[in-house]
Amino acid sequence: MDENTGARSTRTTRRRLLAGGAAVGVAGLAGCLGGRDGPVPEPDVTSDRIEDWRQTDGSESTVFEQSYGPVTVRAREHTRIFEYAPVADALAETVDASGSPVVFFATRIDLRPAVDQLPAGVGRDRLMSEVEAAATDAFRAQLRNAGIENVAIADEGITTVRSGHTATAWRLTGEYAVDGAIPLPTGSTAEIDRPLQIGARLGVWHDGTDVIVAGGAYPTDPLLDVFDAALPDSVDAERAVTQLADAETAE
Repeated sequence: MDENTGARSTRTTRRRLLAGGAAVGVAGLAGCLGGRDGPVPEPDVTSDRIEDWRQTDGSESTVFEQSYGPVTVRAREHTRIFEYAPVADALAETVDASGSPVVFFATRIDLRPAVDQLPAGVGRDRLMSEVEAAATDAFRAQLRNAGIENVAIADEGITTVRSGHTATAWRLTGEYAVDGAIPLPTGSTAEIDRPLQIGARLGVWHDGTDVIVAGGAYPTDPLLDVFDAALPDSVDAERAVTQLADAETAE
């Protein structure tokens, strides 16, 4: 099941991953240099990079409220969550998997009142530290809702995102369980019990107005390797997958 960059998948899966409330796991994320009234704009996800991805959830809410002396600080978020449709649909059809090993989310958060209007001692550096600590916890929750377990931070550093802003970035690892049975030519079945190894990336940065949080997860090994490990040496994994599903799903 290699990544298919052909026709956009329009099928609707039997399950909805990352259901209600998953997107609101960003409590503590905050930051805005300029005040804003009204709703928080949705985070920008450019269309040329999101083809074949399907939005599965989203939220707009107040996720943080705390008093600093006479001032009450309130953070508002707008989150979008996506899955890579070809892989999610193929797994659902082949082994009735739930969740997805290929997911992406983006969150835009602003702070009201703005950072430069807060009492002395409550500034951007302090709030960004809180953002980063909360972002890693929120991202773990997002991954768990997608079916990715045993998530651990492997590395932390600084990087430059596409917009040119400097972001704090994390590399994480995890496992996605692929459970199911593959029919064999003998009439018996082979059970799949090998987890798929997952890599994940998370970034947090300030774009001059808001704090942006974005992250995603992906398999680090070919999906076909999971099937190959479960099958006897005499059975070709690619042929077995083709027998299980239609040509598009197998691809």
